Amino acid sequence: MEAWFASVLQWLALPQFGLSTVFVVALVSATLLPMGSEPAVFGLIKLNPELFWPAILVATAGNALGGAINWWMGFGAKRAYESYKHSSVQAKALAWLERLGPRACFFAFLPIIGDPLATVAGWLKLPFWPCFLWGGLGKFLRYVVMTAGALWIWPGQFQIG
Repeated sequence: MEAWFASVLQWLALPQFGLSTVFVVALVSATLLPMGSEPAVFGLIKLNPELFWPAILVATAGNALGGAINWWMGFGAKRAYESYKHSSVQAKALAWLERLGPRACFFAFLPIIGDPLATVAGWLKLPFWPCFLWGGLGKFLRYVVMTAGALWIWPGQFQIG
């Protein structure tokens, strides 16, 4: 089992596969599915330190695209949900989002509330490209901080095989 796990890690560490894997994991984790992509980014960078910036950029692109998918899901869901009555808490949250506009999408990197935030931005028909850019900026900064922090905490190289 240990040899199999090591071979899988080596396969995923190959730049041509590792970066595509990071992209897919980051994209899926940005949708409403509950998972994180930081371990995949961290693992690839620990195995290939020279891929720090490519991995950060690929993860950002995948995660931002996942946020865009959420925006479109929200945009489409609004028509199916027009008759919904909002509670006072939901009304306050919607008012906050409408007041901040696309800048609120910067916080789409946050766990639990980030993915629904992008979805609600689409629901409210906030402008797509500003939402995409603000969301991408927040996700980029999250990846830089999380990966740099993990590298600082675990500075040694992983040894495989």
